[in-house]
Amino acid sequence: MALAPQYLKARIIRYIFQMSALTSVLIVALIFLFLGRESLPFVLRHGLSELFGGMWNPVSFENEQFGIIPLITGSVLVTLLATAIAVPFGVIGAVYIAEVARPAEREIWKPVIELLAGIPSVVLGFFGLVVVAPIVKATFGLSSGLNALTGALMLALMAIPTIITISEDAIRNVPTSFKEASMSLGASRLQTIWKVTVPAALSGIVAAVMLGVGRVVGETMVVMMVTGNAALITFSPFESVRTMTATVAAEMGEVPFGSDHYHALFVVGVALLLMTFGLNMIAQKVLKKYRIG
Repeated sequence: MALAPQYLKARIIRYIFQMSALTSVLIVALIFLFLGRESLPFVLRHGLSELFGGMWNPVSFENEQFGIIPLITGSVLVTLLATAIAVPFGVIGAVYIAEVARPAEREIWKPVIELLAGIPSVVLGFFGLVVVAPIVKATFGLSSGLNALTGALMLALMAIPTIITISEDAIRNVPTSFKEASMSLGASRLQTIWKVTVPAALSGIVAAVMLGVGRVVGETMVVMMVTGNAALITFSPFESVRTMTATVAAEMGEVPFGSDHYHALFVVGVALLLMTFGLNMIAQKVLKKYRIG
């Protein structure tokens, strides 16, 4: 018996979606296999203990050191600082655009924010190097403005448009009946925004924050240009640091193929991938805790 045209069409669309999903999973699996294959020779030759050292100096002729702890602490420090700066500004900006701004203001701010999100990272890196770093240096009386704080400020500037855009959409999608019910019970407009609208849009806001943090973690050019690139174990925002992404970008182009240094950079890539998965797991737990998403 021949299948109805509509049923056949539905099956074809279903198979296309399944193949698309399987292709995405396959690509991720291949990335895992590639990183594992290229990093395994270093682990077999040197073991995991050397990776937990406090010195990254892979180009020494006498005593090469491949400790990735300074790279991890640098990445964590810059990420935490950038997140602490970007989240309040991003969420408050989204609330203002969605609930407070007049339509004429909204029509101005939305394109400006989207344009800011489209600025290439290398351009922002130049801006941070020429403008922000001297300001940070003069403000805090530092010997150099190339430090973790400057990198965090620039990364926050990159993450804020993403957080604002997605959070604003989530806030605007909250049903009007929620707001009307709150105000009919005597709540002020400000109380309605922060006690009703924002909690109702928390799923979208969390997704926006995680996307912003994901961009911060994976950014390369900005941190390579403005953080000083000093592989030090420090939690001071006024010290120069070096992130994992900047290390891979700066050294992979000149490293001898197949050397210990080459395989060590892939170990750094694995560590970065594990950090990203950790952030995703945290986001999933937050969504489940609040029964959203």
